[in-house]
Amino acid sequence: MTQQSIRRADPPLSDSIFKMFQMHGKVVIITGGTGGIGYEIGEELAYSLEKEFGVKAKSYQCAVQNFEEVQACTDAVVRDFGHLDVMIANAGIPSKAGALDDKLEDWHRVVDVDFSGAYYCARTAGQIFRKQGSGNLIFTSSMSGHAVNYPQKQACYNACKAGVSHLAKSLAVEWADFARVNCVSPGYVDTPMSGDCAFEMKEEWYGLTPIERDCDPRELKGAYLYLASDASTYTTGADIVVDGGYTCR
Repeated sequence: MTQQSIRRADPPLSDSIFKMFQMHGKVVIITGGTGGIGYEIGEELAYSLEKEFGVKAKSYQCAVQNFEEVQACTDAVVRDFGHLDVMIANAGIPSKAGALDDKLEDWHRVVDVDFSGAYYCARTAGQIFRKQGSGNLIFTSSMSGHAVNYPQKQACYNACKAGVSHLAKSLAVEWADFARVNCVSPGYVDTPMSGDCAFEMKEEWYGLTPIERDCDPRELKGAYLYLASDASTYTTGADIVVDGGYTCR
C-alpha cells in the first residue's frame, strides 16, 4: 500500500503583492461601521463610500446584542449581494467603572455587546461560511485583552476582550476546514469612545505608551486589509496587536 498525503491544495494566488491585497468582488460586513475604527476599515475596503469608490454598498440597522437581528441582517446581506466573504465583528462599547462600582445593568450591557455580540456575528457568519466552504472572520479585540489598563478601571471590558481574543483562536481551530479567523487588538485610539475621557487620564495613557500618543484610526487600516485579503491566506488564529508598544513594557 502507498501512503496518501493529507496535505490540502494551496489556494490560487497571484505573484503580484498588489493583486493579493485587492478586494475586488468580495462582500464584507462591518459591524459598528458608522464611525471610528469601523468607518476607517470600511473606507479602506471600499465598502462605505459608494460614490467615491464606485462599489455597491448598503447600510443595515442592527443591534449586535440581539441574535435575531444579527441573523436577519446577515441573511439580508447574502440575499442582496449573493454571498459573504468577510465578517468584521467590530462593534463595541466601553466600561465606565470598576468591577465593584459597575452597575449590574451596565456590566450586562457591555458583555452583551462586546462579547455576546461578537459571538453572534461569528455564529451567523460561520453558518454561511460552512455552507459556502469558505469565509473569513475578523474580530476587533483590544490590547485590553492582553494587559490591564491603568489608571482607568474597566474589568468588564478587559475580560470581554480577552474572551474575544480566545474565541478567535478557538474558532480558528474549529473552522480550519472552511474559514480563517483572526483578531486585531488596537491600543488607545482617537475615536468618540475615548472622547469623554479626562485630559489627565489621557496624559497618563501617553506616558505608559512608548510612542507617547494615541492611534489615528487610519493607522489600523493595513492590519484589517491584510487579514481580509488574499495576502493572509495562511494566517489564522492570529491576534495583531497595534498599540504603540503599550503591551511590550
